[in-house]
Amino acid sequence: MSNVVVFNQTGSADVLEIQDIAVPAPAENEVQIQVRAIGINRAEIMYRTGQYVIAPHFPARTGYEAAGVVKAVGKNVTEFTPGDNVSVIPAFSFIDYGMYGEVVNAPARAVVKHPENLSVEQAAASWMMYVTAFGALVEFGNLKAGDRVLINAASSSVGLAAIQIARMLNAIPIAMTRTGEKRALLLKAGAEAVVASSEQNVVEEITRITHGHGIQIAFDPVGGPGAAKIAKVMSDCGRVFQYGALDNRDLSVPVFDILGKHLTFRGYELFEITTHSERLARAKAFISEGLSSGKLLPQIDRTFPFAQIADAHRYMESNGQVGKIVVTVP
Repeated sequence: MSNVVVFNQTGSADVLEIQDIAVPAPAENEVQIQVRAIGINRAEIMYRTGQYVIAPHFPARTGYEAAGVVKAVGKNVTEFTPGDNVSVIPAFSFIDYGMYGEVVNAPARAVVKHPENLSVEQAAASWMMYVTAFGALVEFGNLKAGDRVLINAASSSVGLAAIQIARMLNAIPIAMTRTGEKRALLLKAGAEAVVASSEQNVVEEITRITHGHGIQIAFDPVGGPGAAKIAKVMSDCGRVFQYGALDNRDLSVPVFDILGKHLTFRGYELFEITTHSERLARAKAFISEGLSSGKLLPQIDRTFPFAQIADAHRYMESNGQVGKIVVTVP
């Protein structure tokens, strides 16, 4: 038996329930994990509220990230043994698996032995954000030393991961956030400069910061009419990776900026990496190296105990965090 989180209807964090259920033995190609920490993600909020790309099947499980100790392995699993310290990469559907629980089963392809220099909380906070940023900036964006990369919603866990990856590659991260309240934190996190989109003229400020040379790669989870300002500050042949729609209005992109500067606007999602074995292997290698060397270091904003997982959801919905929200499991 294991305490797990389920919900039977979409809605506020109040719909989350902790129930004691029987967890089956791991099936073929599965790993069973005694969970010690859980990473909270925006996707789980959207799934709970019925705004995600898939609809929940009730009673619904959720949760993409966890870290803990291997308890048992299923048939054909040879790379893990009981006692291994592991964490989970989002490489599955909520319909099939959910990591919100004391004991969970996960597909072996989504499990990784994390570097020993990480705490269990840091391990649970790593893979969603770093794989998401890696896919756009490195796998598809081919970010190089000296490239200027504009990172919108930069105080999010993925935004901070993108700043660190840019620094790891000697690129130049320029952070964009709504207000100047988090400016000092973002500069400390490695941003070369910070643009407050609701307080400054975005086009003028980025033009000043880049000395008129513009942005090679933009990494944006917001979208909406603000995309027009991003288009105006891109350099020739610039690439915009749209990985979310926090503003769910249509993108408003000036056609002459696209034509005149030969811009590429590309929709991007994490599963382009995690459902492709070769791309996922490259992501694991890159991120493991960065974590082991200390060039990548998860920033944890706040932790909650497992019994207060609904409060962790409410805190994420308040949009006050800088970095990752983690839930610890007894």
